Amino acid sequence: MSQSVTDHGHDHGHVDLEELKVLGFWIFLVTDCLLFGTFFSAYAVLNTHTNGGFTGKDFDIPGFITETFILLISSFTSGLAVLAMHKGNKKGLIGWLIVTAALGATFVGFEINEFTTMVAEGAPITRSAFLTSFFSLVGTHGVHVSFGIMWMIALIIQLSRRGITPVTKRKISIISLYWHFLDAVWIFIFTVVYLMGVM
Repeated sequence: MSQSVTDHGHDHGHVDLEELKVLGFWIFLVTDCLLFGTFFSAYAVLNTHTNGGFTGKDFDIPGFITETFILLISSFTSGLAVLAMHKGNKKGLIGWLIVTAALGATFVGFEINEFTTMVAEGAPITRSAFLTSFFSLVGTHGVHVSFGIMWMIALIIQLSRRGITPVTKRKISIISLYWHFLDAVWIFIFTVVYLMGVM
């Protein structure tokens, strides 16, 4: 009887811990919304303060459309990874996670190239308030994508060793939600910063 009560208490504690981890992620997501909201607000105020230099009209829209397309595809492949997880398809899950991470890395590569090109053309972060707000907003998103890629790599390693378990399922669901969140943020960035910038 005592052993049964102990086991039940242990299971209850484990469930509570898992619920706390999920709650912690939602709190993290809310703080991220506030963070990006702050950067968007700063950009909205400072986007006309160009100091006679680089402006939104100088953006390379075709390049940014390519970035957007890549990230949207990665959101789709992330969904396919979750679908494979629910089917118990470990190989498919790992495969789609690898594709998603690779697409994310390609996106980050485009972004780094964009930044270095702008700096080479005389538009560094210190050139104007507009560029400071631009680099801060877009760069923060890029850092989040890079973090997501590293997170996926860690999960791929865990899946290879442990397979699909309740713990890895929870982690996959969370990283997928996080990835979709970053896609949504990028859509706002593309619309507010790039499309409205060239108008």
